[in-house]
Amino acid sequence: MENSSAYFENKDCKYYPCHKGTNEMNCMFCYCPLYERESCPGNPSFIGEGEDKIKDCSKCLFPHQAKNYEVIIKMLTQKNVAR
Repeated sequence: MENSSAYFENKDCKYYPCHKGTNEMNCMFCYCPLYERESCPGNPSFIGEGEDKIKDCSKCLFPHQAKNYEVIIKMLTQKNVAR
């Protein structure tokens, strides 16, 4: 896929690929902008409980798939969305 305003692949990054199991890695959302949302369209797992509970996105490819760019942008621009 060609780099654009919705897709960027940085094969020179020392962490590339940060996730295994994909041939194309959209690095546009290197840090997932949906991390703070408990409910997201990805497949995170949660470690711990209560105040010690953290979201583990290490097996999630959702923000790195080019087809999901529009979904993420829509979620980020919606007003009054529960986080």
